[in-house]
Amino acid sequence: MSTDTAHHLADTHTGLPIPADPVFASADEERRHRKQRLAAAMRLFGKAGFAEGISGHISVRDPEDLDTFWVNPFGLSFNQVKVRDLIRVDAGGRVVDGAGKVNPSAFTIHSKIHERPGADAIAHGHTVHARALGSLNRLLEPYDQESAAFYQDQVLYGDYTGPAISVEHGQDIADRLGDKRAMLLRHHGLITVGGSLEEAVHWFFTYEGCAQVQLLALSAGAPVPMTHEQALLARDGFGDEQLGRYSFNVMWDEITAEQPDLLDE
Repeated sequence: MSTDTAHHLADTHTGLPIPADPVFASADEERRHRKQRLAAAMRLFGKAGFAEGISGHISVRDPEDLDTFWVNPFGLSFNQVKVRDLIRVDAGGRVVDGAGKVNPSAFTIHSKIHERPGADAIAHGHTVHARALGSLNRLLEPYDQESAAFYQDQVLYGDYTGPAISVEHGQDIADRLGDKRAMLLRHHGLITVGGSLEEAVHWFFTYEGCAQVQLLALSAGAPVPMTHEQALLARDGFGDEQLGRYSFNVMWDEITAEQPDLLDE
């Protein structure tokens, strides 16, 4: 394909016909958008079987009160979350909007990561394949294009000291995560971070799927990873933030058509 033809098809970094990100007329409009996507993310987690009892939380920073974030309330199934159920939590762990209670781990982990510039959204869950991979004390290898999205952009947290319910524990997680987009916590679960709710959730789904691929490949034989140069090329495409945002929107269309009650306010 010529350069001229590629430009004609799509004016994006990846060469894909991805539409521009939405522009909002007000903070209220953007807040509603973020809350709707957050509720949809919960339902997507539930549908994918990412729930593990009371564990798992997804959060997005408020677009106006930047020291607060929206998150799912404690004890409500991913499969039942609606926009009206979401709660907003401040830097002190107080629920300042909504009627539910905050999961202590959601506050200690998310509040500290949200302090990082650009960390507008965080997804955390105790998923099967991520936990299995973490128990092997290894991160994703670039065995395919999707896993290359995390090449040199992930970190393993191996110092398990119990559930993350202290501010100090949350701060340590945030410090070790640094500017990476994913953290695999050994004996615990997975955290992904993005500059938008859409990115963080897409990275979570991708990481969990790649962990499954890696475990299958290792059980079948000796998989061959990409070279460093190949991994960088694949990361440039499959790790693109705009692609991550748009990929979530495909899932948004599916879940809102299938479960429109999630939008109830």
